[in-house]
Amino acid sequence: MFSYIRGPLAEIYGDVAVVEAGQIGWNVHVPLSVLDRLPHIGEEVKLYTSFQVREDAMTLYGFLSRQDLRMFEQLMGVSGVGPKAALGILSALRPDELRLAIISEDAKTIARAPGIGPKTAKRLILDLKDRIHTDDLLPEDFQSDADVAAAAVSSAGMEDAGREAVEALVALGYSLTEAAAAVRKVEIGADMTPEAVLKESLRYLL
Repeated sequence: MFSYIRGPLAEIYGDVAVVEAGQIGWNVHVPLSVLDRLPHIGEEVKLYTSFQVREDAMTLYGFLSRQDLRMFEQLMGVSGVGPKAALGILSALRPDELRLAIISEDAKTIARAPGIGPKTAKRLILDLKDRIHTDDLLPEDFQSDADVAAAAVSSAGMEDAGREAVEALVALGYSLTEAAAAVRKVEIGADMTPEAVLKESLRYLL
């Protein structure tokens, strides 16, 4: 019904961002990770929304990207995971962290979310792991930019260095979730070797 809402950010309270649109203040529930990235009060914000109707409430949930919105909707497709639980998961884990946990079958990380026990975490992995692509696990910085030919060689080099560093960290005993999160924090230059990326990544793990 609603694709997105855009307007001045009027107020924030709890997990609700109040967005003014059409002279109406709309309550939009957002993950805690989104709260940290909202603009200042009075500045314009655009949130991609999911409108959920229940017997006792009609609720808007909002996200800063369509990709994150899709993750929210995928979570709600898992048996036993409703909108509040899905929001709680995306508050405890950023969408990229969640994808990493799913593909690496890291139920322990997912179970950190409030109200999500080990059984639900394992069910979530079983239902969603085939929908997460390996190429989506690493940061965009590692992926070749097909639209910019001049940067192709540099981007490919960054991709190789990043992937090899992640593989090395996993071989050292770190989970894929931990490894990719650490590599993501490294500012990888075009001339960096996998060994250099690995060394910098370890600084965020030790």
